[in-house]
Amino acid sequence: MRLTRDRMKCWLAACAAMAALSPAATRAADPVKDYPLRPVRIVSGFAAGGSSDFLVRVLAPKLTERLGQPFIIENRPGAGGAIGTNLVARATPDGYTLIFISGAFTAHAASVKTPYDALKDFAWITTIVTYPFVLTVRNDTPAKNTAELIALAKKYPGELNYGSVGIGSVFHLAAELFDSMAGTETVHIPYKGSAEALTDMIGGRLNFMFMTLTGASPHVRAGRIRAIAICSKDRSPQIPELPPVSQVLPGYDVTSFAGMGATGGSPRPVINRLNRELHATLFTNDVIKQFTDAGGDMKPGSPEDMTRHVAEEIDKWRRVTKARKIEVK
Repeated sequence: MRLTRDRMKCWLAACAAMAALSPAATRAADPVKDYPLRPVRIVSGFAAGGSSDFLVRVLAPKLTERLGQPFIIENRPGAGGAIGTNLVARATPDGYTLIFISGAFTAHAASVKTPYDALKDFAWITTIVTYPFVLTVRNDTPAKNTAELIALAKKYPGELNYGSVGIGSVFHLAAELFDSMAGTETVHIPYKGSAEALTDMIGGRLNFMFMTLTGASPHVRAGRIRAIAICSKDRSPQIPELPPVSQVLPGYDVTSFAGMGATGGSPRPVINRLNRELHATLFTNDVIKQFTDAGGDMKPGSPEDMTRHVAEEIDKWRRVTKARKIEVK
């Protein structure tokens, strides 16, 4: 009987020791400290295959590897990105629904009455890259630089035209800012997509277009269109020979960006964790190469930096839409 009792004591002691070693017994999982505990979705307001979509598809598997949970991309294009954006704005504020944005977000927020507040309804995590726009012209346009294009537009007021991906898009507002600062009047031709606009410029039906460096580069290299200026304040390291528009129009700056955010009210420790992990992911050699090859400059920062940048961009574009009386219905 004594032997049985001793064995029972040993068995109970062993069970207690095993229970003490179990993390579940020590404490329940903390949804903030142990984030992420389940898959995270990244909503992209762009169609799959575009330049912005490419960037998030580089990052998602890196975050999956670092954080041990799948980061799943969910493309929700439409309405200038507002469909996907509104989904994130109304999601549970727990860090499990993220949004990947570009400069299209700030242009849309400035020109359209949205069902969400671009600042209050989001917890911005970090900017990722910035990339300048490029001023391009069709091959037979006589203007060889910004000053000559302005002179040509003033010589033929209301006759030069340009294309964009839609009213209120960054591509449209970049040209409106140009006209406002240069004192010119050119004609806007909106398209449903950049491919249609580019086809018409190559075909001689458009005089000029503002494009992303990523979108313009292959066509410039192939000789289908000409780039006459970079739209950032300073020269771009990717094409240093291209002078900035700001040499002729001081202060002109159209530099788009990509960044990530979460639903407003998401726990700050979760935002900080994502910020740290994104920064670590960005500064790996393969990510740097892929992003710079795509025409981007690595520009990660703090959540406060991104919040300030988003606010400044929205304010800039609101001034343009007001001055130029741009209405998007």
